Amino acid sequence: MNKVILVGRLTRDPNVTYSQGERQTAIARFTLAVDRRRSRNAEQNGQEQTADFISCVAFDRQGEFAEKYLHQGTKVVLSGRIQTGSYTNREGQRVYTTDVVAEDIEFAESKNAAAGNGNTYAESRPAPSTASASFDTGAAAAQEGFMNIPDGVDDEGLPFN
Repeated sequence: MNKVILVGRLTRDPNVTYSQGERQTAIARFTLAVDRRRSRNAEQNGQEQTADFISCVAFDRQGEFAEKYLHQGTKVVLSGRIQTGSYTNREGQRVYTTDVVAEDIEFAESKNAAAGNGNTYAESRPAPSTASASFDTGAAAAQEGFMNIPDGVDDEGLPFN
């Protein structure tokens, strides 16, 4: 089975092109910076966090999603597969490639959390407005992308416990 799951941040905006032919297909190429897991000894010794920079490609609808919503610094969860290939460059040398082909891309944090983590794109966007002018836990939940549960709804009516 060829299955990859990555959590990381885009190093720059996706490079999106469209295929030629009857049906144009979006092809988005981007790189994810994925933190390496490190031991507790490394943390205690003050070693810096290291990351792997993984080349990814998204086709068709996932490519269109990347073009529209993904920007430098966006934290995503990507699932897909590893694909290898090769080509001959202009100097006649054989070049081998390894990409992760994205089959599913999801946001890994809310816009507000992204703004707090230095995501310049999220900082440039206005925060969503809330229904109430007062700042209470309901307004905070709405800003974080969660829905408020109305009064009078019992837990049994919800799809989870």
